Amino acid sequence: MKEKITEKSIQLFDQKGFSETSIQDIVDSIGVTKGTFYYYFSSKEELLMDIHLRYIDDLLANQEEILKDESQTSKNKLFAIVHMLISNIKTQGASAKVFFREMRNLSDERLSEIIPKRDQFRLNIEKLLEKGKQSGEFRADLKTPIVTFGILGVANWSYQWFDPEGKVSDQEVAKIFTEMILKGIEM
Repeated sequence: MKEKITEKSIQLFDQKGFSETSIQDIVDSIGVTKGTFYYYFSSKEELLMDIHLRYIDDLLANQEEILKDESQTSKNKLFAIVHMLISNIKTQGASAKVFFREMRNLSDERLSEIIPKRDQFRLNIEKLLEKGKQSGEFRADLKTPIVTFGILGVANWSYQWFDPEGKVSDQEVAKIFTEMILKGIEM
């Protein structure tokens, strides 16, 4: 039931926004009582935090798997991360929207748990780019922090427009993005 509440809440927060969605809206949409909601979550903010943690922890775990594969080049790892972010839209697009749009509704205490994880994802990409610079795959004069923000901006904004059922596949979009990025940083 916790998963059902969470999934329906993601849909409602995506459609209506966190502030505009009440606990009553959530329980009505799945046909349970508020007591059921409060059995799993102490508040709507706790539910939002759960959604945030699940989203960022999943991204970090997937990124870590990509990064630890020593048989892959930095270029290949960069493609894999971009592809992971794009392909994730099919299953996690609504969660991504909620993550980026509704973070402002978390308390400072809760943000202090989310922001370091979000920053770690970014720092992992920076480290990958630095490794690529050292190996000669990427330009030595690359402004790594700015390029990292550019990569994240391109990939993370895709949840706003990319249609996984559309004419262009996630693989193709990731390839186009990676080529676009690499043409500017490749040796």
